[in-house]
Amino acid sequence: MTLSQSVRRRGQAWAVAGVLCLVAVGKLAGAQPAAPTSGPAIRDLEALVVSGTRPGPGMWKVSKGGHVLHILGTVSPLPRRMDWNSADVEAVIARSQAVIEAPYVAVNSDIGMFRGLALVPAMLRARNNPAKRPLRDVVSADLYARWQLLKARYMGHDRGVEKRRPLVAAQELYEAALKKSGLRMGGVVTPVVRRAARDAGVPLVESKVALTLEDPKAVLKELNDSDLADRECFAGTMARIETDLDNMRARANAWADGDLEALGALPYDDHYRTCMEALTASALARRLGFNDLRARADQAWLANADKALAENPVSFAALPMSQLLAEDGLLAQLRERGYEIQAP
Repeated sequence: MTLSQSVRRRGQAWAVAGVLCLVAVGKLAGAQPAAPTSGPAIRDLEALVVSGTRPGPGMWKVSKGGHVLHILGTVSPLPRRMDWNSADVEAVIARSQAVIEAPYVAVNSDIGMFRGLALVPAMLRARNNPAKRPLRDVVSADLYARWQLLKARYMGHDRGVEKRRPLVAAQELYEAALKKSGLRMGGVVTPVVRRAARDAGVPLVESKVALTLEDPKAVLKELNDSDLADRECFAGTMARIETDLDNMRARANAWADGDLEALGALPYDDHYRTCMEALTASALARRLGFNDLRARADQAWLANADKALAENPVSFAALPMSQLLAEDGLLAQLRERGYEIQAP
């Protein structure tokens, strides 16, 4: 997950900032593309993405005993200039008794407003490399050469990013590459779903894992002083930009036009898997309980789906398309539990 897809901030004490949690609960599917052995030439990419009003895909139906859970598959990124015709989804939500949110993680602590604001300076420092080392000093020469090529194309002369940790710099580069390619990470499905649920008075059911930090300021200091094993994330993100922009654009167009055949045929490579593995392997992440977040969040979603199908005639959920198409995704796990699955 895009990053997209999935971390909710609660209160002023978000604690680990956008570093550990930035990638810890991305929706993960598919294998990580291998990084090229040498820096590849950057191709000229035209933003050949659809625009205007588009229907989006149909919904899966999960049913048992006359109760139905409608599931919309989502992808990220999507076309920047697309307007989604969400009438069918809004109609389903209007007659639903629950809207199940996608799995996510909340990080919070029991501190007041003032102490929460006091975390901001440490939070900003945690985005940068320890000891104020520049990016060129913390990654290999080959990686930095690839970085310079991609940065020149997508970010121009941004000097501030050179202070960032590799995983933070990679995320900023990824977002810049999407923008240049006519794509955007979010703002299409979630706002519509939440507004439709609010207007219809349908409760949003959270599928979350809540982590509470007893001393978030100390955690931030340790994070700031530590050398996270995030170079794998840096390399994987660049590899995806170098090799997968065409597929990202094709997936975005297929989703916009509701082309499920194309969505099923396209690969779902996801650099967030490497990022998550790099972060959760650190001693700090393991001590904080970040090592099994994905599985715990998925189980929370499945429990909510079971409850909705047992109690409600109609329910709605939105999940990453990879969770619906993967052999071990959440939809497959619902099938294993004995539910009837009907594709759009």
